[in-house]
Amino acid sequence: MAEGIRLNKALADAGVCSRRSADELVFAGRVRVNGVVADSPGVRVQPGDEVSVDGRPVRLKEESRQPCWLMLNKPVRIVSTASDPEGRETVLDLVPEPWRRRRLFPVGRLDFFSEGLLLLTDDGELAHRLTHPRWHLSKVYHVLVRPERGEASVAEALSLMRRGMTLAEGDRLAPVEVRVLPSSLRGVLLEMVLHQGLNRQIRRMCRDVDFTVLRLKRVQEGPLELGSLAPGRVRPLSEAEVSALRRAVGLETGTKRR
Repeated sequence: MAEGIRLNKALADAGVCSRRSADELVFAGRVRVNGVVADSPGVRVQPGDEVSVDGRPVRLKEESRQPCWLMLNKPVRIVSTASDPEGRETVLDLVPEPWRRRRLFPVGRLDFFSEGLLLLTDDGELAHRLTHPRWHLSKVYHVLVRPERGEASVAEALSLMRRGMTLAEGDRLAPVEVRVLPSSLRGVLLEMVLHQGLNRQIRRMCRDVDFTVLRLKRVQEGPLELGSLAPGRVRPLSEAEVSALRRAVGLETGTKRR
């Protein structure tokens, strides 16, 4: 989703003038955003941006702000929290301007040594749905493992995962979709599709079948795919992606999950 709202709407909402008059002010070169002359009424702004008309500051209305949704490709050794008492780098430290000014929080977590797709937002309603057990969206992971009992043990281990296994701690797991992917890497590359959100589920499953996890990367969550987003980089979700998320958790018309 495009970040912020259109400049002409922001000026109208702030009581400066009508949208049509705001268009004329912009085309006349009389409006600046963060010190730069705006070249289009469609420039996106948000509270915190410095907007002026003829050199006079305009105070943007807080209620004009649109929810912010970002996708991050989380690298390893980054904490998936808003802050860390140990002073480690967090996912919010990777957010660049202008999104850094928002009060964002991560939706769910990836552990310290895991990487891949992580959503950041300030939209409490949608975030609540995405993390609630009733609405758990399927998540797809690519997991590179080393079978400690040899590759001959892989088929049996995957069969156990597909049936639904019980962890050493006693947690009963729903069946997991899992298959071996072709790979030139040393080890066995698995694609795993999870439909529940148990803490550290993949690592605990692998532990119990004597797999050592060498790399764990989330590549998809519900309708969203990580794609070619580089590690440590952030991008805003498109309006279509946000709508797809909302439909997936029953906030818009369409098929609802039960």
